[in-house]
Amino acid sequence: MAFSVGGAGAKADINVTPLIDVLLVLLIIFMVITPLTPHGLDVLAPQPPPPNQPPPPPDQDRTVVIVIDKDKNVKLNQDPVEWPALQQRLTDIFKTRAERVVFVKGDKELLFDTVAQAIDAAKGAGIDKIGLMTPKIEAGQ
Repeated sequence: MAFSVGGAGAKADINVTPLIDVLLVLLIIFMVITPLTPHGLDVLAPQPPPPNQPPPPPDQDRTVVIVIDKDKNVKLNQDPVEWPALQQRLTDIFKTRAERVVFVKGDKELLFDTVAQAIDAAKGAGIDKIGLMTPKIEAGQ
């Protein structure tokens, strides 16, 4: 039990009720704003084919893959392409296609800005979905 000794003096306690009210209002504001923040790029990962299914014939394989090697050379479906011509080549490929999906595969030694340039070229060509393919990392690395 606590007894106050002395006369009726003024107490110096802080009233925390207004502080809690402000904190709750800020919490509600951040909860409402958070879902409205923009997201980054939507990325697809290539899925393996179902087991016991033969691979599609090469003439029916409509997969488009941009491969960037460690020397920053670009290949579009195994055909060498110069960086300035990449966006135009992608535009030409996807003129008649309804499904606009491209995969980007970069060497594991590359910096991401090189891969981002390929993604920008694909977005500039009007590609809807871009998938990133990661190189296989061997065990022990």
